[in-house]
Amino acid sequence: MAAMKPVLYSAAISSCSYRVRIALSLKDYEKINPIKYVPALQDGDILVSDSLAIILYLEDKYPQHPLLPQDLKRKALNLQIANIVCSSIQPLQCYAVIGLIKGKLGPDESLQIVHHYIDKGFRAIEKLLEGCDSKFATGDEVQLADVFLAPQIHAGVTRFDIDMSKYPHLERFYKAYMEIPAFQAARPENQPDAPSLRQ
Repeated sequence: MAAMKPVLYSAAISSCSYRVRIALSLKDYEKINPIKYVPALQDGDILVSDSLAIILYLEDKYPQHPLLPQDLKRKALNLQIANIVCSSIQPLQCYAVIGLIKGKLGPDESLQIVHHYIDKGFRAIEKLLEGCDSKFATGDEVQLADVFLAPQIHAGVTRFDIDMSKYPHLERFYKAYMEIPAFQAARPENQPDAPSLRQ
């Protein structure tokens, strides 16, 4: 019996889903979650939710194009950057957007909160990457940190008008990411369920 391809349940605008789409694409793969969040990945009888859990599952199941290096220092840096994005930036920016939608915050106040958390996270990442001269965040090959950074930078630029010139490493990496077909294909505006998004 032929193995079933994994099924990703996602939303076009979700930066969490964007991360997973990149990882799936890099590993040669082209709405069902108990807490009703996206993304969720159905792979046969296995259902995995949360972008980091999905990407680590894919890392173990499909070892081609490893996203985590063997070198412990570089591996730790990849995990640290991924966690800054998925724990210290993305969920906190969402609270501000949700506050705006629910009428608890005005547009300017919401955007100010989003900018605060993105700036705080991006400054921390820039500090971690001081002296970095590689093509990507932790080397010359795309790794886990890049999979997390690209969607966050993209959201910062396209949804929240973040001035990336304040973050020279991240700005340089983002330009390099946008040259990679897997990253281009995973962009929110290239998804079938994409609303009309500002580019």
